[in-house]
Amino acid sequence: MMIRRLLLCSLFFCSCALEAEENLGLKPNFIVVFIDDMGYSDIGPFGSTSHRTPALDLMAREGMCLRDFYVTCSVCTPSRSSLMTGCYPRRVNMHVDEKNLCVLFPAARKGLNPAELTIAEVLRKRGYATGCIGKWHLGDHPDFLPTSQGFDTYYGIPYSNDMHRKNVPLPLVRGEKVIEAPVKQNTITRRYTEEALGFIRRNKARPFFLYIPHTMVHLPLNPGVEFQGKSADGKYGDAVEELDWSMGELFGELKAQGIDEKTLVLFTSDNGSYREQSNRPLRGRKGRTDEGGMRVPCIVRWPGKIPAGSSSELVTSTIDLLPTFAGLAGAEVPGDRIIDGRDIWSILSGKPGAKSPHEVFCYYQMDQLQAVRSGRWKLFVKLKSKKRNWGKPEGPRPLKLFDLVADIHEDKDVKDKNPLVVKRLLSLVDKVRADLGDMESAGKNQRPAGWVDQPRPRLVEK
Repeated sequence: MMIRRLLLCSLFFCSCALEAEENLGLKPNFIVVFIDDMGYSDIGPFGSTSHRTPALDLMAREGMCLRDFYVTCSVCTPSRSSLMTGCYPRRVNMHVDEKNLCVLFPAARKGLNPAELTIAEVLRKRGYATGCIGKWHLGDHPDFLPTSQGFDTYYGIPYSNDMHRKNVPLPLVRGEKVIEAPVKQNTITRRYTEEALGFIRRNKARPFFLYIPHTMVHLPLNPGVEFQGKSADGKYGDAVEELDWSMGELFGELKAQGIDEKTLVLFTSDNGSYREQSNRPLRGRKGRTDEGGMRVPCIVRWPGKIPAGSSSELVTSTIDLLPTFAGLAGAEVPGDRIIDGRDIWSILSGKPGAKSPHEVFCYYQMDQLQAVRSGRWKLFVKLKSKKRNWGKPEGPRPLKLFDLVADIHEDKDVKDKNPLVVKRLLSLVDKVRADLGDMESAGKNQRPAGWVDQPRPRLVEK
């Protein structure tokens, strides 16, 4: 019996070693396209009837739609910190700026700590070329820019496109230098696309990670001239359709370079739209912890590896990208710190019986835990103090429970019919507050943000 057990163990570890060796040798390319403020139903695969999105429609037919995919906050900076680090914003102290507002502003003293390990740094250690093209919004001081956070190259606007000031025109940055100010916004999607195609051509012979956080469809809307007035939904629709054009260009280049089947492409948004109609059938909008603020469209495509025409309703999130990509690339997930994300390759690959790795998913807005989700259930916690969205108080809120499978619009409070569910979720709330904290409790496992004494606004370099 003992010999049999030893033989079985030996076979098991050999199997694991072979699988690891296969992943180590694979080293696929990764492209993450992160749209700004796109709603859940703004594209065809998620129900849009007013926006023409043929490239994304095809992407969905050839890949997987994640229909319960979440960002960790319904505004820009905190959401982006999670994609980069695999952590909730409070974990890395990027949930508020230095003035306790919801996002960073130009010349901020605060930024993502360079001591954090980003997805770019994890992959670069495995020999990946890394590039960031677009909106960064994790600090505009040189210590906080992408080139200090694991990216070989950077080209883009370092924060939101409405953050121009009287003496600080909106900058376009290459590396750490401003090359244009104010930036010509109605050419920005095309220029990002051209930069991305150039990056792919330059790095086609080696593994690469390309992060494209688009500026659109954040206000002010500036679609390209050739797309203006072409959609059935004004400037907003024009901008969405230009972004779809951009996706078509990316896929065309991957095929032209013969690396389409070596490349995993993920398309999603940093939060829900500010237009409630763009988030239907979800309730709410950007800046809120209703589903419309934090559940976003997500399509993942990798020919031959991700089942074509598939979908998943399991809870997944941007925090899962770092461990998932690391696993596929044979890279090490940081072991000296807490990473909140989990490897979701079993879900993406369509493995039978795959389950969400998240017992609980947390809905934070700024410094306050407002809700948790576990399986089909979402519990809005009772808030004694005034909750805050966009830095402004909105008043207290009662405890509410929703069954998101039966009630996607969060219309019917079912807490009275499910007391045991409420009890279980409240116990999870206690664990989260002990770990990460909120306005009413101090968490024990937070890490510091980066700080500088003399912030620098991004001005035109003389």
